[in-house]
Amino acid sequence: MRVKTIMLATALMAVATAAASTFVPADSRHIVYTGRVNFTNPKSPLMVYPGTMIRANFSGSEISMKAKPESGYFMVGVDNMPMRKIYFGVGDSIINIASDLKGDRHSVTVMLAYEGYHFRPEFRGFLLAEGANVLSAPELPKRKMEFIGNSITCGYGTEAPDGNAKYSDATENHYYTYAVITSRTLNAQHCVVARSGIGMYRNYNGKREGDTDIMPRWYDYTSLYDDSQQWNHASYDADVICIGLGTNDFSTPNYDVQLYKANYEKFVTKLRRLHPKSKIVMLTGPMLTGEASKVHVAAVNDVYAALSARGIKDIYRFDFSTQTGNLGYGANYHPSKAQHVKMANELIPFIRKITGWK
Repeated sequence: MRVKTIMLATALMAVATAAASTFVPADSRHIVYTGRVNFTNPKSPLMVYPGTMIRANFSGSEISMKAKPESGYFMVGVDNMPMRKIYFGVGDSIINIASDLKGDRHSVTVMLAYEGYHFRPEFRGFLLAEGANVLSAPELPKRKMEFIGNSITCGYGTEAPDGNAKYSDATENHYYTYAVITSRTLNAQHCVVARSGIGMYRNYNGKREGDTDIMPRWYDYTSLYDDSQQWNHASYDADVICIGLGTNDFSTPNYDVQLYKANYEKFVTKLRRLHPKSKIVMLTGPMLTGEASKVHVAAVNDVYAALSARGIKDIYRFDFSTQTGNLGYGANYHPSKAQHVKMANELIPFIRKITGWK
């Protein structure tokens, strides 16, 4: 009986708090989104790719976030405060982001931290202090970047203690990846289309002849593993598109180099058609070693040469340094936070060189 009484009191307190707050619905024109978001239900937009972001400006001393229960992990921050992680579990629908704020004007940033294709997170709005208001929408950076990739881009295991740790949603955090660091440093929006284990023609430990649920298969859709809504490519025309695919294609020996190259060339050709003015950077990651690394780099070089010979313009090649372990490892020997910082520090000067961005 005491447990039930406590639960009822907690529920009543939550209702009272909500009643005494200003609610800002998810479809408010003052909220801006970046990344692939499904607005089929505008009151509860759905997102699955890590790095999808929500921003708003507001007044008042407090802000909370409303989401579908079991939406999982988000990074949140207000003004210049450090970003922190929150978690929407089975019974969670409203979580406080910040309280006791001083001043008249504040900004909030929310980023999906993990791969949400299983739990399908939904954002349902903000709650502000009583009498507070949402303010005019934030102005987004003019520059735009897109990162197409696998577990490395997702941030697989960045918060794990070492390489012996296994994957969990709790230790995956895209916020600490080279992609976020690069786009933030270059003052660019960033859109992510990435999935752990996915490949260009063959997923991790896939069939030699290739798999069907590969990145080129799902790139045309708003949400991974959901073909109910095609993505409007014209809605986000990136200045720079970075492709980081191939680690899974070559991570186990049963691969076909020619199939990989054919699929890669076809995919870049498609990207060029969809985004005629984008600079397309063909990356190789830091995880492969030995023969697999050599074969992968040579294959991407061959694709680059073939595309160049066909007159495809504004394509570039970039190789990250191979990780050695001196900067630690994330889960299952994926790049650590420190390794991602090194990756960003390698990529940023290259992007500046090809774009002229300061």
